Amino acid sequence: MKKILLSATIILAIGFTSCKSQKANSITKKEGKMEISNKEKVITLLKSIETGAQEPVSYINPNKYTQHNLGVSDGLEGFGALLQQLPPNSAKVNTVRAFEDGDFVFTQTDYQFFGPKIGFDIFRFEDGKIVEHWDNLQEKPEHPNPSGNTMIDGTIEIKDINKTEENKTLVKNFVEDILVNGKMEKLAGYFDGDNYIQHNPNIANGLSGLGKALEYMASKGITMKYNKVHRVLGEGNFVLTVSEGSFADKNTSFYDLFRVENGKIAEHWDVMETIAPKGEWKNDNGKF
Repeated sequence: MKKILLSATIILAIGFTSCKSQKANSITKKEGKMEISNKEKVITLLKSIETGAQEPVSYINPNKYTQHNLGVSDGLEGFGALLQQLPPNSAKVNTVRAFEDGDFVFTQTDYQFFGPKIGFDIFRFEDGKIVEHWDNLQEKPEHPNPSGNTMIDGTIEIKDINKTEENKTLVKNFVEDILVNGKMEKLAGYFDGDNYIQHNPNIANGLSGLGKALEYMASKGITMKYNKVHRVLGEGNFVLTVSEGSFADKNTSFYDLFRVENGKIAEHWDVMETIAPKGEWKNDNGKF
């Protein structure tokens, strides 16, 4: 039951405390009336779980809502069933970053919901309505990583919108070359020397920090493998990849957010989640 409740977190995760620079473009004027963007719809809908506002649920298509959180039943019925188990006034949520790429909105969230969690959401829209949802959750660590960085601090500003596709290609190539295919001879080419800010809770900054972490995992017999990149989304200098693989011999979903600067990877955030056995799934839509 606890697992099911925790899996609702992503649906509840995004607050109005999203960065001001992202909200600046969230409202557009159409036919004399103000219409909020898809990004703002996601923020408003999920914040309503904390505030109790009723109107934002209208942003979901009631006849078509596909759920990929494996601990939540499909459709609005599954969404509602989980919310009924939430103690009143217990959710505290904060949108740290929110992005929009075509019909997709993706977010990074820091929240308190049956314990502290960090998570990513992806929502797909059709005709202005939410029709599909994916997420990834990880327990929030008590302490920063060896370089003093948390899982959610760091650069927020979205820029270089005209380089979105270029940056998506760069990051996709990095994940496939290095993490999927292990072409380590190409690693240095994706970075500006050792200038690399790392937000993974167990890894220090720079390629040197990554190398030490990999050595430590190897000494403990811990393996990490990316098998397939399922999705690449981006807005300006930020790119999110959704990948499938294994960590410590367990099927794992990897969500990695990268910031690109001057054609090099400059900063990284991530969330890893073990994929539940199929017998425990609450829907048949799959994690990806």
